[in-house]
Amino acid sequence: MTYDFDTPIDRSGTYSLKWEESGGALPMWVADMDFQTAPEIREALRRRVEHGVFGYSIVPPEWNRAYADWWGRRHDLAIDPEWLVFCTGVVPAISSMVRKLTTPNENVLIQTPVYNIFFNSILNNGCRVLESPLVYDGEGHYAIDWADLEAKLADPQTTLMILCNPHNPIGRIWDRETLARIGELCWEHHVTVISDEIHCDLTDPGFGYVPFASAGEHCAMNSVTCMAPTKAFNIAGLNSAAVMIPNPVLRHKVWRALNTDEVAEPNAFAMDATLAAFNEGGPWLDELRAYLAGNKAAARAMFDEYNASVPADRRIILIEGHATYLMWVDCSAITHDTDALCDHLRREHRVMLSEGSEYGGDGHDFVRINVACPRSRMVEGLTRFLAGLRDYRD
Repeated sequence: MTYDFDTPIDRSGTYSLKWEESGGALPMWVADMDFQTAPEIREALRRRVEHGVFGYSIVPPEWNRAYADWWGRRHDLAIDPEWLVFCTGVVPAISSMVRKLTTPNENVLIQTPVYNIFFNSILNNGCRVLESPLVYDGEGHYAIDWADLEAKLADPQTTLMILCNPHNPIGRIWDRETLARIGELCWEHHVTVISDEIHCDLTDPGFGYVPFASAGEHCAMNSVTCMAPTKAFNIAGLNSAAVMIPNPVLRHKVWRALNTDEVAEPNAFAMDATLAAFNEGGPWLDELRAYLAGNKAAARAMFDEYNASVPADRRIILIEGHATYLMWVDCSAITHDTDALCDHLRREHRVMLSEGSEYGGDGHDFVRINVACPRSRMVEGLTRFLAGLRDYRD
């Protein structure tokens, strides 16, 4: 490999959320990676730092073009650069849009278990969370409950849906047919879609994702797509993202929302990092995806070995998914309270995972594990996890 993902990086002294909040436990929770970002991005930032002046920044036309070119090359989505609006992050954009595109006490629909911050963006802005739980078959697969979804979209009180594409935490890549069906239901029932696609570049080699806006005209004209280089290139702390909105009326509303909330201006490093990522970072990203796939395969082998060594009532199930570096693990044979399990793992085995209950739905049976780290560190963390499962008693 051209790039080094095996050498552990010491993140102490950098005010890292992931490491500082772990209390000395090995952190495998929050979704950032323990890899240095692409050297092309680091070089662009080095040049910017050496300039030495860090005043206000603009969003140049090159930024719009970089997004449009990347999505055209990587995801076969034709984007008019005028459809793009800068924002400081996907979460600030979602929260801003919930405020602007709803009135208080309306329903915002989400498909649980799903990214936990969606709950915050909805509740903190005076709306109701309306869950349409995904159906789990008990054998590692989730599906949409179409009858439940349509009934809840048909409720006149439901005005907004937040779609996770690909889905966090289950790692599911939604296919074109599924997205088109969601889009038609939302169009029919006058429900606007916010599609969070921040994980879209982190698919396994050989697997691509389908942009929601590409699944049909109604999908495109009734949606806002949230996109960013931050998750794929591990630059979330640089606060750089975009919303893509083909519908000019909806785009104006969102543009006003982002500007009213003052989340539409870049910091001094956002432009340089984004341009370097999309214009130069492709080879690094491809090697990263291969490395992450190797980590997931190694983790799966460890889980298989564990399952072969314990009784059936102590086995775990890894949910099948081909996106993200997050593993969603069914621990229901051991406990239906993974909050308590995670407390045990952190206290007794010094490894920190994400409690599944944070994600709603049936999350209380699951843990989420971040494997975006050097393989040796992942193996150590999973060894602690599996040891904790062996001695945990509900």
